[in-house]
Amino acid sequence: MSETMQQLQETVAYIKGLGTGDAAIGIILGSGLGNLANEIKVEREISYNDIPHFPVSTVEGHKGRLIFGELGGKKVWVMAGRFHFYEGYTPQQVVYPVRTMRLLGVQTLLLSNAAGGVTPGFKVGDLMIINDHISLFTINPLLGKNDDSLGTRFPDMSEPYSKKLIRSVEGIAQANNIELKQGVYLGVTGPTFETRAEYKLIHVLGGDAVGMSTVQETIAAVHCGMEVFAMSVITDLGIREEENVITHQEVLEAAAAAEPKLTLLFTELVKTL
Repeated sequence: MSETMQQLQETVAYIKGLGTGDAAIGIILGSGLGNLANEIKVEREISYNDIPHFPVSTVEGHKGRLIFGELGGKKVWVMAGRFHFYEGYTPQQVVYPVRTMRLLGVQTLLLSNAAGGVTPGFKVGDLMIINDHISLFTINPLLGKNDDSLGTRFPDMSEPYSKKLIRSVEGIAQANNIELKQGVYLGVTGPTFETRAEYKLIHVLGGDAVGMSTVQETIAAVHCGMEVFAMSVITDLGIREEENVITHQEVLEAAAAAEPKLTLLFTELVKTL
């Protein structure tokens, strides 16, 4: 047994020892999007500080709680706060909670994030379904010796984001008069926001939005056989004429403004699973 698997089993044993039940759905909430947790009928709430081998979130807007409860009539595991490579964690630490969820029985993983809009026509507050990603600017969390009990050595990434789940959310949005974008998310390490030249490069490479999370989590989730859906809230625009100064506070405010629509979409999607 690998050291990682031994740690994961200790983590899962601790969580199950608290009397939590089973859930096949996991959700990871990004910057400024933590209030979706308020819609959950909470049965158990665990601070990351108390979970063996778990990292601890250090970013404003990330509350640092693992929640077990009910959303849309279904049992769910929810991470209110995620981990980022730029905080100083290894890629393996960043995806540790994803693997923990898998061992807790999660089969479908829903991800949200705050992202910078790159494609002309995007507006602050837009919701973008991620239909693909570019991972070349982040460090792959599968580097190193593969643990076959987690997944295959060379996982296929031709459909990292489930087309079936994308179609479901499109239908939910249409029924509720919510406008959605779709596009490619390009992952970077952060923590700096991009330069003007970098935004232009991202656009040329085919990125519609850019952010500092999600990609490594998706890779780990696909590796261990999970179905993934992800959505970005466009919280700033990278290609624009005026002064291109972006603050984290502005990102949080834009995410909070878009949160009711994202909450509705995620809740209704959970009902269909």
